Amino acid sequence: MTPMNPRVDILLVEDNEDDAELAIRALKTHGISEVVLHMRDGREAVEYVFNPETQPPRLILLDIKMPVMDGLEVLRRIKMDEEKKSIPVVMLTTSMEEPDIKECYQIGANAYLLKPVDYNKFTAVAAQLKLFWLTLNTEP
Repeated sequence: MTPMNPRVDILLVEDNEDDAELAIRALKTHGISEVVLHMRDGREAVEYVFNPETQPPRLILLDIKMPVMDGLEVLRRIKMDEEKKSIPVVMLTTSMEEPDIKECYQIGANAYLLKPVDYNKFTAVAAQLKLFWLTLNTEP
């Protein structure tokens, strides 16, 4: 990629603007401000991930319930593709429905986290995300 188009550390796929802003602020609080890209629906995310001119993000934070294309379909498309399936995908959602949790793991989600609505709790989650996925985890 060129310097004008740096590699995305985190692709945040979230249709709720308030939740997206909370997530971005929490990530920046813990020094994850390098490159966070926000997509508002699953279709945008799929177009970005499968664009041959972009490098895959280091981590995808994916909501389930979204218009146009839901998070389950995004997850399915990524995990079915031989070149993209190694991208870590963390489901970050408000859904605690057992069928959603099971389906995400069956499709290939790397983690399933309940989205905290409290800013302080969200920043704690952001710190753990940074520590594990962007610091400790070894990429393929």
